[in-house]
Amino acid sequence: MGQTHGTVDKEVTLKNIQKLYRKFIFECPSGNLHLHEFKRIFGVNSSSTEEESAYMDNLFQSFDTNKDGKIDFMEYVAGVHLILRGKLEDKLRWSFKIYDGDGNGCLEREEVKNILQIIYTIKSHNDEDTTETVDDICNRIFQLLDKNDDCEISLEEFVEGAEKDPWLMDQLQLDIRPRDWFIEKQEKITSHDKRLDTEL
Repeated sequence: MGQTHGTVDKEVTLKNIQKLYRKFIFECPSGNLHLHEFKRIFGVNSSSTEEESAYMDNLFQSFDTNKDGKIDFMEYVAGVHLILRGKLEDKLRWSFKIYDGDGNGCLEREEVKNILQIIYTIKSHNDEDTTETVDDICNRIFQLLDKNDDCEISLEEFVEGAEKDPWLMDQLQLDIRPRDWFIEKQEKITSHDKRLDTEL
């Protein structure tokens, strides 16, 4: 499932960073984003789907690089840049961090299954082909990646396997289109801010 969004060549420019900073400071004058503020920025609230909320939980954890339960502006910009412009290997490493729920540096079956369930549900909501079950996909991922049969996937196995196998790449890059989803949310925020400016 390739990127078909018309904004493939967008990048985080100085102007974008200034907009992000204004939004960041407006939403959290303390200079740190907590999970509920992070969700609010992207319009994820009590009326959002469980899958969107779960995706934001995982996204928040991947942005919070020092694991202090909050995101400062530098972590925020680094995460945004990775989603929009990062190299393939960096994006795979980021995907690995999202799969690795307990942060122990390897993926157990339940962790992989948990993220696959989010992806599967979002794909089915978008009427995409979801003929394979979560268990089928999880089993196939472990068959292809777990080379030493220890029921765990290391970062090296994850990155190397994804780079060699197109099906694995499709699965492991978290094909819920984080890049397109992020851009779409940013555009909604920008158009909302413009409306507010016009009304004032």
